Amino acid sequence: MYHANKRVLVTGGAGFLGSHLCERLLESGAEVICVDNFFTGTRRNVEHLIGHKRFELVRHDVCFPLFVEVDEIYNLACPASPIHYQHDPVQTTKTSVHGAINMLGLAKRVRAKIFQASTSEVYGDPSVHPQPEEYWGNVNPIGPRSCYDEGKRCAETLFFDYNRQHKVRIKVARIFNTYGPRMHPNDGRVVSNFIVQALQNQDISVYGAGEQTRSFCYVDDLVAGFMKLMATGDDVIGPINLGNPGEFTIRQLAELVIELTGSRSRIVEFPLPQDDPKQRRPVIEKAKAQLGWEPKVHLREGLGKTIAYFDQLLKENDRSPAVAASE
Repeated sequence: MYHANKRVLVTGGAGFLGSHLCERLLESGAEVICVDNFFTGTRRNVEHLIGHKRFELVRHDVCFPLFVEVDEIYNLACPASPIHYQHDPVQTTKTSVHGAINMLGLAKRVRAKIFQASTSEVYGDPSVHPQPEEYWGNVNPIGPRSCYDEGKRCAETLFFDYNRQHKVRIKVARIFNTYGPRMHPNDGRVVSNFIVQALQNQDISVYGAGEQTRSFCYVDDLVAGFMKLMATGDDVIGPINLGNPGEFTIRQLAELVIELTGSRSRIVEFPLPQDDPKQRRPVIEKAKAQLGWEPKVHLREGLGKTIAYFDQLLKENDRSPAVAASE
């Protein structure tokens, strides 16, 4: 390679996680190629980076091959919220599987290191709690969530087979629930749902009695984990859990959001969706030992920043009805 700076490709780079990663990579001095088909990502997330001399934005679907010269690849391309990935489940599976094949093929050709954004969904509705990386999971292979769960599981298989068969340098992270600014307001995920409903003083939708648990990691912590994993030697390949081991019930989260927003919202219960995991919390001992990583941002602090983002977004949409209608 004849360039001075490290060249990094981020697929799904205009999405929630990808846009934060692009920012952090630029801060580190890297040249960044941000690839997105804008199915769930948006130019708004990266428009402040357009014009940066080391940033390039490319509209492209990873289901088709991409030919670029890079040193590292972060493969984040795939809708991650149930509303979005169930909208077109066949395409969701294709994005996970064909996307992995295409990006791994690129990494093989140009000898790049490649990072896979896998997910805690590979554990399904876990019968082991909390979830260590050695747990193989409890996934329904034919349910409404399986396009995402099984797509990501197959992607992990491909990554490890490319490593064994072709010596591709891989890094696999299993991402647990993450939140922060630039989440899509209509993605159906619990943090964005609760904040948008609370800011508008609407009823807050809780499924079941709200006793199912989740662990919430702030986006800045997660992206730091991505970069620490990518920076490890070739002997560290994962999978490694990245998430916050602090566990809360969904009802506790709803009550905290109401408190922080000063909302008049009421909590209203709805039936549980099919295959919705009852509990989710990562074991992060590998991340601590191998990456020197653990989350630092407390839930109350992170929610405050996220609420401020959505409050501004809703005010902008109120001033621009056409924009609000299109989202």
